[in-house]
Amino acid sequence: QVQLVESGGGLVQAGGSLRLSCAASGRTFPTYAMGWFRQAPGKEREFVAAISWSGGSTYYADSVKGRFTVSRDNAKNTVYLQMNSLKPEDTAVYYCNAGAMFASTMRVRPNEYWGQGTQVTVSS
Repeated sequence: QVQLVESGGGLVQAGGSLRLSCAASGRTFPTYAMGWFRQAPGKEREFVAAISWSGGSTYYADSVKGRFTVSRDNAKNTVYLQMNSLKPEDTAVYYCNAGAMFASTMRVRPNEYWGQGTQVTVSS
């Protein structure tokens, strides 16, 4: 069983930055692909970014490519999402996701474990 706890959300002006963190419990964290999804009001949850268990491969949604960076620290059981040049359309609840499936497939099929989400609000 893996538990995920997100933090770092908040209110920021357009053009600003935030860094989200996701702390994971469980000995299997270093072997799991990790990812971030988001859900805006009235919209479906969508893929944002994913990172392989080693950190060697990363994947991004086209809408965040070049602005967001996903990384992980397996010694701390933590995955990060650095978000720069934020836009009002980035406003959403951001969810951490983890599991045994490859990071390359998370764009279309999330892994099994979810965090509770953290709110990110970008004002114009």
